Amino acid sequence: MAYLPYRDDIETLEPGEQESIDGIIQGMTQESQTVEKRDGHAVRASHAKSTACVVGELTVADDLPPELAQGLFATPGTFAVAVRFAQGPGEKLGDRVSTHRGMAIKIFGVEGEALAGHDAPTQDFVLASGTTFPAGTAAGFLSQAKKIGMTVPMPEAVKSAAASVARNINAVLNAVAGSPSPTLDFYGHPFSHPLDECYFSQCPIRFGDYVAKLGAFPVAAEQRALDGWTLDPHQDEDGFRHAAIAYFDGNDAVFELRAQLWANADTQPIEDTSVDWPTEDSAYRTIATIRLPRQDAYSAARVRYFDEVMTFRPAHSLAAHRPLGGVMRARLQVYRALSDFRHRETGIAAANTASVDDIPA
Repeated sequence: MAYLPYRDDIETLEPGEQESIDGIIQGMTQESQTVEKRDGHAVRASHAKSTACVVGELTVADDLPPELAQGLFATPGTFAVAVRFAQGPGEKLGDRVSTHRGMAIKIFGVEGEALAGHDAPTQDFVLASGTTFPAGTAAGFLSQAKKIGMTVPMPEAVKSAAASVARNINAVLNAVAGSPSPTLDFYGHPFSHPLDECYFSQCPIRFGDYVAKLGAFPVAAEQRALDGWTLDPHQDEDGFRHAAIAYFDGNDAVFELRAQLWANADTQPIEDTSVDWPTEDSAYRTIATIRLPRQDAYSAARVRYFDEVMTFRPAHSLAAHRPLGGVMRARLQVYRALSDFRHRETGIAAANTASVDDIPA
């Protein structure tokens, strides 16, 4: 199969894009202020509630074909990683409000030209459940942020009811048409196990000489055995966290990191993240394996470091894996601004963690 090459001119700025980005920062900062005023502590503006904070290794696959042996995957080897699993909202809600989820990966010991302002030998990949980011563009991101901002002051029971409606409608769509709605899934995700979940970059990145989206797919037998697991949120409002802790108490988690290369400019747009890149045009292909060994997945010292100190950002990147598209261009600014706000409010200095040895046990 022929894949399209990366070019410096494949991005197209949206009219008024910077105004949209400024609006996202303003709106999400206001959301964070509302949460801080209510709860007495500033938290992440998205993925505030962690479910597991773990370390492990990423091993680049041997004998990758040239189109996959790109960037940090160019040479076989093993890297230390830190991985934070979290629920989607920018507030710490009970698990009845089951929305989209995140898997943030920090890879250590990475060598090569980095993006301007990134001064640590690391590569971050920020993934989420769902193959698409429904907002689509920076303007769509702003619209979505405004809608979420209106819900933040609402009682948790209202948010739970809204998530339930979205989840139930999506289940019907999936059963009848076999095509669930990414937007509904964003607001109402199934009560499935967080370690039996696929996570995706949703947005394209440069992949050396090519362009790709990334996905992390659970492959350990113990993870796949969780296919029928369902949380009863009425029994445990922190059930996703407790399930992840229990899993890591006795089992390793293994994810295959796979790349979906850009092959068709018509069906795989760079600038619209609401479009699912068809796997018929380009399949997800394994480039590395992430192994997270059994461990204490929620020790107090480690959770404080992951949640309060460490930062995960698309801007923590090699030039060879530069984020692409309007949503990613927005994230480059939004993540930094919201992190700066949070750390000012908490008085806890942020760390662009450079070594896995800096992370408490």
